[in-house]
Order: sequence, then C-alpha cells, then structure tokens
Amino acid sequence: MGGLTPPAAEPDSKHVYLAGAIEYAPDGGKGWRKRVEAFITTHLGLRVFNPCINEVAILTPEENQHFRRWKSEDRPRFLNPIRRIIDHDLDQVLNLTHFIVCYWDEHAIRGAGTAGELTLAYRFGIPSYVVLGMPAAQVSSWTLGCATEVFGSFDELEAFLLKSAWAGNATTP
Repeated sequence: MGGLTPPAAEPDSKHVYLAGAIEYAPDGGKGWRKRVEAFITTHLGLRVFNPCINEVAILTPEENQHFRRWKSEDRPRFLNPIRRIIDHDLDQVLNLTHFIVCYWDEHAIRGAGTAGELTLAYRFGIPSYVVLGMPAAQVSSWTLGCATEVFGSFDELEAFLLKSAWAGNATTP
C-alpha cells in the first residue's frame, strides 16, 4: 500500500465490507456473510464486498489451492499471494467502504486480518458494526474499542441498520 491517506471515492463506488474469520472458520466464513449480504443488498440497497469471494478472484488457481500450505512450507512463495490479499483488502477498507459489518467469534481471534481491518477503520473514522459470536468479556478490549456499535446477534444488527441513515440507500450515515 502506498500511504495511509484515503483518496476520496465516489459514494456510489463504495460498499459495505464484511470482516470476520475466513482462514480458521469451519465454513470459510461464508455462512454469515451470505445472510448479511442478502440483507444489505435487499433492505439497504448497498453493494457488499465479500472477501471470501474476492480473495479467490485475485489469486491464480495454483496460489488459491496452495498458498495456505506455503505459509509453513515455502515462506518466500507464500508472501506474494498473502501480501496481495492484505494490500487489496486494506485498500478496500480504506478507500471504498461505507462501513464494516464484522462477525467476531472464536475463529476471528485466531487470525489477524479482522483485527487489522477494524483498527484501520477506527483510525480513519469508518464505522464498524460488530456482531459478537461470543461473550463480550472474552473479546479483546482493543476490538471492542474499535467498534462503533456492538451487537449480540445479526437480528440486532439488522434492526439497527433499518433504523439508521443507511436505510433507504443513504450515502452517509
């Protein structure tokens, strides 16, 4: 990534970024993202960035098949694809995101990407709405401190978003 100053993006080019475990999630993080994506596109009329889908799109077929194995077997080969993913995802958060919806559970705490995305969003004033899949007492203070709002369920998040300025395809909260 170049600098950390986000360039202005056109409001209609922005999306909602779905942050949460991928690597350690049993379903690769796809289940909850499918629900949230359907809700956001249907009820808020906003586009969604789903890193589960986009990760595959920026890797070659060989990288997609092997890069997680390479982290322990071939670090030099691993660095190019993982850094491409990191750069791409952080660029999405910093430059093209209205707000983040994050699912924080026991799988998210094993990785670093989700915490990094929340931290970057906090630092640059991008709202982050965190749904907890575990008791708040077990979530790091840092994570909770980066969150704009914290919810105990996806139903609570959806009710909040329906009452927010985002309802009706608003371009600013």
